[in-house]
Amino acid sequence: MTAQAFFAMGGYAFYVWTAYGIALLVLVANIVIPIVQRKQFLRRQALKQKRKVL
Repeated sequence: MTAQAFFAMGGYAFYVWTAYGIALLVLVANIVIPIVQRKQFLRRQALKQKRKVL
């Protein structure tokens, strides 16, 4: 099996690589979104603390 045949996936390359791409996108989103939400949450909590002190 050549590399070209492997990447062609027997004529189904577009569907296979699209599925891999979507899966990778979902995995990255599952890592990035909670990090961003945590930062936003901590920022809001810090603002609430500042308002309480004043």
